Amino acid sequence: MDAALTTGIIVIAVVVVIALVVIGMAVARRRRVEANRVRATEIRQGAEEDVLAAREVDAKAARAAADAKQAEVDAERLRREAAARDEEARAAREHAVERLDEADRIDPDVSRRDGVAPAREAVVDGQEGTRPPID
Repeated sequence: MDAALTTGIIVIAVVVVIALVVIGMAVARRRRVEANRVRATEIRQGAEEDVLAAREVDAKAARAAADAKQAEVDAERLRREAAARDEEARAAREHAVERLDEADRIDPDVSRRDGVAPAREAVVDGQEGTRPPID
């Protein structure tokens, strides 16, 4: 019986070793699966952060485009205001010339050169307030 007992012990030992190997492999597989889940979760979170970063860049680009468009609108408005003020200045100069011409017509001391009074030359040249001396 010693041989049978020894054989039984060896068979039991082999079964136990096989069971331990199977259990170890199952535990290792579960750990590997869990590690892959964790890694996949981290990759997904990184991808979500990348998507949010891309949306933020898109939003900044849209804001920059809107700012540029607003700058164009502001520039156009300022160009129109400048044109209107230029027109106002031209009209004011024209009115001033008309008044100066009227004053020159009634002033007997004003001499005329080539049919244009000196005051008119100063206003037309954009030098209002700097009337040349009367000849």
